[in-house]
Amino acid sequence: MTRANKPTEPSAQTALAGFPPIASPDATTLILGSMPGVASLHAVRYYAHPRNAFWPVMSAIYQHNIQHYDDGIALLFEHNLALWDVLASCERSGSLDANIKPDTVRANDFNAFLHRHTLISRIVFNGTAAAKLFKRHVVLPADRDFLLKQAPSTSPAMASLTVAQKTERWRQCLWD
Repeated sequence: MTRANKPTEPSAQTALAGFPPIASPDATTLILGSMPGVASLHAVRYYAHPRNAFWPVMSAIYQHNIQHYDDGIALLFEHNLALWDVLASCERSGSLDANIKPDTVRANDFNAFLHRHTLISRIVFNGTAAAKLFKRHVVLPADRDFLLKQAPSTSPAMASLTVAQKTERWRQCLWD
């Protein structure tokens, strides 16, 4: 068998479970990722990969010095931001959203969450994958209106924009 004809082994899929939301009762904006990456899952913290721009972007927008994870959580609470992911669970190899196995996807319970957080009126998606997964798997309560915004992914895999460019687009999504 030639090298070109050699079958490739399928990549190992790992069953993953996401984190609970971080949200104060006063939250007005919900920021949604897709599913935590490997570094975040190991650290049990949102956006733990050292090259993920989420915390630097939030720090720049709100002029808040984030030295530790708890500083970031304090920033979220201070500015009425909630943080969660679209997916409660899925199977995926590695950290890339493109590797999510579609038939294993289970969305978080947004109806229950939004019933408890009645002030949320804006949902900002951290990247295209989060927005697509949300639109595909979530039905919002019909009795409320939500402004849906898609920000550029803060993942290091989204390298076509600088952190400064991402910050400006995130600012627009959070404030406009």
